[in-house]
Amino acid sequence: MRIFLALLLIGLAVAGFATGSIGTQAEETTGAAIVAPVRVTPRPDTCLNAADLREAVADKRVIEPVAAIRAARKVIPRAEIQRARLCRHEETLVYLLTALRRDGQFVHVMVDATTGEISGP
Repeated sequence: MRIFLALLLIGLAVAGFATGSIGTQAEETTGAAIVAPVRVTPRPDTCLNAADLREAVADKRVIEPVAAIRAARKVIPRAEIQRARLCRHEETLVYLLTALRRDGQFVHVMVDATTGEISGP
């Protein structure tokens, strides 16, 4: 019986994603601020590896990832940050943060790596 229920739930989830009724990105309203899904994201091949990230932070070229996470939490306060990557985007370095909201939706936030300001949704 448990296997049947598990298969049923998996089938419903797959059907939901296939029909588009379950999205993978969402907007969150916090007061007057609205966070929209990322429209232009850096390609994964433009992101720095961990060694390059540590070097950039040590050379004071970029802020620490913790500071970028703090900036993102001001926009999406109750979301859990799942991933933070340092990427090249339009001649600058940005942190691309992926957060999981409490309702199960993922939100992407770009933070300017030199200033710590939100540079894009």
